[in-house]
Amino acid sequence: MNALTLAALGTGFTFLMTAAGAAVVFLFKNEIKPSFQRVFLGFAAGVMIAASVWSLLIPSIEMAGEQGVPGWLPAAGGFALGALFLMVLDALMPHLHPGSSEAEGVHTSFKRTTLLVLAVTLHNIPEGMAVGLACALAAGGGSSSVTLAGAMALCLGMGLQNFPEGAAISLPLRREGLSRPKSFVYGALSGIVEPIGGILAVLIAGSVTPLMPWFLSFAAGAMIYVVVEELIPEAHLGEHSHPGTLGVLAGFLVMMVLDVALG
Repeated sequence: MNALTLAALGTGFTFLMTAAGAAVVFLFKNEIKPSFQRVFLGFAAGVMIAASVWSLLIPSIEMAGEQGVPGWLPAAGGFALGALFLMVLDALMPHLHPGSSEAEGVHTSFKRTTLLVLAVTLHNIPEGMAVGLACALAAGGGSSSVTLAGAMALCLGMGLQNFPEGAAISLPLRREGLSRPKSFVYGALSGIVEPIGGILAVLIAGSVTPLMPWFLSFAAGAMIYVVVEELIPEAHLGEHSHPGTLGVLAGFLVMMVLDVALG
């Protein structure tokens, strides 16, 4: 199986998990309880932290070593560039986080519903890159950095955390007054950037193979930015932070076990 096909399958799975999560809008009449929401956000943060280390940074260092390059160089350089990229995108792209009354990014006349979708879409860009690149490496077979089982573990971990993300966008959209079908469609479409971002990353990195370590660490830096800037703060809103903390720990453990056991 070639790199593009495997990347399309992997990111397609994570997109479908986002859609499955968005479908809970047909089952719940009201919002998810805040404590559950904090657990879900924390879980997503934990998964992304572990995935950044085991599925992206470590393979980046190993690949650089195979190319005769100091491992820390692309790992640190790509990480910084990825974080900077998301910082700039966060500052420019108009979006609104659930529960917030003020939009971020460049001022626009977009509706609140559009801004809510854009907020989750912003988070999904580095996730798609991570899954796509890992699948491409696994399909290549020329490096021991990422195995097929390791890529599958990453897809599964990202899929697990995408499920609550889908719900986290469709339910607030329903509360904003959209019908259940529209809330589901918009919630599902917030994850469409994962296949797009993953396949584009594979196409670009595949054409310049020596840059693959940089792309891996770039995705890691972008994901950690999302975790620190958005997910962990939102997981600790309110008087009690234990649900969010436990979610982070659980997500980290699940992704770590998946990657080590299957990788």
